[in-house]
Amino acid sequence: MTDNQVIKLSELKSHCQSCSLYDLCLPMGLQSGDLDRLDNVIKLRQSVNKNNYLYRLGEPLKSVYAIRSGSFKTYLTNPDGTEQIVGFALPGELLGMDAIADNKHTCSVKALETSNVCEIPFERLESLAHDIPNLQHQLFRLMSKEIQQDQNLMLLLAQMPAETRLASFLLGMSERLNKRGYAANEFNLSMSRGDIANLLGMAVETISRLLSHFQEDGLLKVERKHITILKPDELRKLANHCASSCSDSFQAS
Repeated sequence: MTDNQVIKLSELKSHCQSCSLYDLCLPMGLQSGDLDRLDNVIKLRQSVNKNNYLYRLGEPLKSVYAIRSGSFKTYLTNPDGTEQIVGFALPGELLGMDAIADNKHTCSVKALETSNVCEIPFERLESLAHDIPNLQHQLFRLMSKEIQQDQNLMLLLAQMPAETRLASFLLGMSERLNKRGYAANEFNLSMSRGDIANLLGMAVETISRLLSHFQEDGLLKVERKHITILKPDELRKLANHCASSCSDSFQAS
């Protein structure tokens, strides 16, 4: 694949034994025999249609899910019934670990497009982690990363101006896609501008205005959900220090 090829998030796929996302997902660091044991634990590879739930707030912990293709949004429900998005999840990432502490999910997860996941029953995964130290270490590493992402997002929303928030979000998507072996600077977003605005604590009109402003300044080319980053270094300057510390702050919680 050349650098200028455009990809959709639904085209990103991962597989357990021969996965291009091996270094991002649960099997990272496992030996061949341990990978076989993990593969045997996987209960089901299932498809989740667009706008369908993977799980809802308050449901009991049954499984964790490794995303094979597609994308999801995680959100909380405010007292008035409105959504507060707390993250977007891409292939190679895990969902469901929010429920480990109290055995109940603390957020809802909905597919942004038709997506595929590997379902891993938590009881079997927990038992296997006791037998495979590297697997247990990987679980701890992933949970620690989630905490860091939450902290970075809080910093971004609390202290940064609107243009920095959006620049950091776009750089974060670029870097996450690049880690998956795809073109960093040209992609289609599966989430709506409304979802992005919700995550970043801005109005939809502000997102649209800033995208137009970035395009007028030659930083981006925007065609609906199609984003081309023309000047990544300039966009990184705009994001300032958040380009490195907050670039992964938009993953699932």
